[in-house]
Amino acid sequence: MGARKKLAAEKRKEAAKNLYFAKLVGVPSSPRKMRYVVDMIRGMEVNKALGVLKFSTKKAAIDVEKLLRSAVANWEAKNDRKAEDGELFVSKVFVDEGVTWKRMRPAPQGRGYRIRKRSNHVTLFVDKRNNDDKD
Repeated sequence: MGARKKLAAEKRKEAAKNLYFAKLVGVPSSPRKMRYVVDMIRGMEVNKALGVLKFSTKKAAIDVEKLLRSAVANWEAKNDRKAEDGELFVSKVFVDEGVTWKRMRPAPQGRGYRIRKRSNHVTLFVDKRNNDDKD
């Protein structure tokens, strides 16, 4: 590795130390369905977001709740302490499209209909709320 690349890699690693996130890769549902759930909690305080996800009727909410708990645990592990109530919030969350499996379904008169089984990747960032930030 060259010196320039090494410096850039070290800079990236240093910046990642201040980021607290969790990723969920290859969830077997369409990205559109997952975005409905993710949009409900974007920018919320963590405890409130967990409550919203707990009582949501969407199936994707179970996966996002588990991911949010993982991101909070990552924050706690990096900071060597428990998160207090109202301290953390969902700073950034996004859903990317994953691989799509193509399948065929039998159709009338010898034809076949294509079925696309979509998947998605979710990335969720939590951050500490500053006291001067409060609404």
